Amino acid sequence: MNRKVSVAPMMDCTDRHERFFLRLISKNVLFYTEMIVSEAISRGDKKKLLSFNINEKPLALQIGGSSPKLLSEAAKAGEDFGYDEINLNLGCPSKKVQKNKFGACLMKEPTLVADCLSKMQSSCKLPITIKTRIGYDNVEDYEHLHKFIETLKETGVKTFIIHARKAILGKFTPKQNLNIPPLKYDVVYKLKENFPNDEIIINGGIVSTIQIKDHLKKVDGVMLGRSVYHSPYFLSDIEKEIFDNDNVPSRQEVIEQLLPYIKDETKKGTRLNQIMRHTLGLFHGQTGSSFWKRYLSENMCVRDADIQKIDHIMDKIKLNNLNTSVG
Repeated sequence: MNRKVSVAPMMDCTDRHERFFLRLISKNVLFYTEMIVSEAISRGDKKKLLSFNINEKPLALQIGGSSPKLLSEAAKAGEDFGYDEINLNLGCPSKKVQKNKFGACLMKEPTLVADCLSKMQSSCKLPITIKTRIGYDNVEDYEHLHKFIETLKETGVKTFIIHARKAILGKFTPKQNLNIPPLKYDVVYKLKENFPNDEIIINGGIVSTIQIKDHLKKVDGVMLGRSVYHSPYFLSDIEKEIFDNDNVPSRQEVIEQLLPYIKDETKKGTRLNQIMRHTLGLFHGQTGSSFWKRYLSENMCVRDADIQKIDHIMDKIKLNNLNTSVG
């Protein structure tokens, strides 16, 4: 599994439509699903929750929960559906997540987490990984993080994705937790020094290929989040500069390749806005980007968007001189 660069699990962002769209731009970056709660997988419609398009791969399933039994069942279901990795969420700080006892609050219970991971690994053969933070509330000493990782490592987990911020539980909103706690990359670098034989992935505030290259000198991989969602074509720079792949489609070609998927999905009942909302940032930083966002917002990102308008979208791109070149 190549985890050199990945796109983080983001609620209401990295759904199957977003992942299909991003895969048109990048062939090498690893994608993660939105977090899916283990109880929902156990009791809900597995096909609806876990199905994906084969073209989205490589693809990891992120799950949340604190029941060893339910998490082991969810991991096995993920394997059965064809995912490449199962990731346990130990970093989400939202109040709703805490109430249900999963996410970052589980950093307080390493023994329980270790039990969950052991059960997950016994139920499936896929790599089991974790995503967590460097601390929580007033607990941010390196010794605590080191001991937490050491405890989880004893279960056989070898890949640790670390958001280089602590989580403020109960006080901050998820958005505030993405911005207010300071980034401390050195803490993640130190983890790699102390666990040289394990895979350490760094996450948080990474917005350029220069940063990616700098981080890769000190850790094994980089996980990106909002920088990709708001500017999807950033992945083209990553393909070229990190993976030495110059065979990247232009923005116009991306839309052209997306059209058959849109038509197929809408025939199945998917609303147009559920797909097109993910493309708002495609022309970010380019001439005509404001037109693109306005046109989509007014015509294709509304609940009752007219599917017939999709047939004219390429004409709109050309007539409004949108910059569609690669780069």
